[in-house]
Amino acid sequence: MHGIGPESKPQKIARLLEEEIRSGALHDGAALSSENALVERFAVSRATVRKGLGILSAKGLIQTRVGIGSFVTYGGAVLDNSAGWSISLSDSGARLGARIINIARIPMDLSAPGFDAPEVLALDRIRFREETGVALTLERSRVPWRDGFASILTEGLEEGSLSRTLENRNIVAASGEEWANVLPALSDEDALLLRRPAGSAMLRLRRLTRTASGEVMEYVESLLDPELFGLHMEF
Repeated sequence: MHGIGPESKPQKIARLLEEEIRSGALHDGAALSSENALVERFAVSRATVRKGLGILSAKGLIQTRVGIGSFVTYGGAVLDNSAGWSISLSDSGARLGARIINIARIPMDLSAPGFDAPEVLALDRIRFREETGVALTLERSRVPWRDGFASILTEGLEEGSLSRTLENRNIVAASGEEWANVLPALSDEDALLLRRPAGSAMLRLRRLTRTASGEVMEYVESLLDPELFGLHMEF
């Protein structure tokens, strides 16, 4: 979560680049743009860019090689969940595949505090072990329907990321709330979808984010294999 108080320019740079890393837009081993390109992109000084990169380096997300550049060193599971909890896969050797199972305009179908939009952009996706096909996560994302969303249904997500798709429409999270608990037993329907035994326990995360104007940006409900995923917070 973002700290209390205004976000500095280095923190903003680090946050936006971290979102790209954790969403998979920048994969493990990928080279970041040059300092000159980042200076131009963010309209800041070189010193500010270096401070932002320093934040990422301290988090273990990148490594900077003098005279060569900065490279992504994050090899965890890509969950596109950078706006909140830091979620990591403890078994770093697992090969994960991802599949969108539904993207549609529907009436709001999840119970979310403070969310009263009658219609939403719904995105459901799973992540699974490529070796077995068994799903490790199920994520249900709900965004209040807005004009201009129709193209998402026909053209898909931009760069494969909902966060990037919303950001490109100037819909950016400024604050939010998160809840974590254990779901004692999967429903029969979700168990079939995840190819897991009915009644399996799962880690459940819920996140509600808002824009700077206070409007609801997104509600996400995620189910994760509790044997492989954990939560980490810095405070």
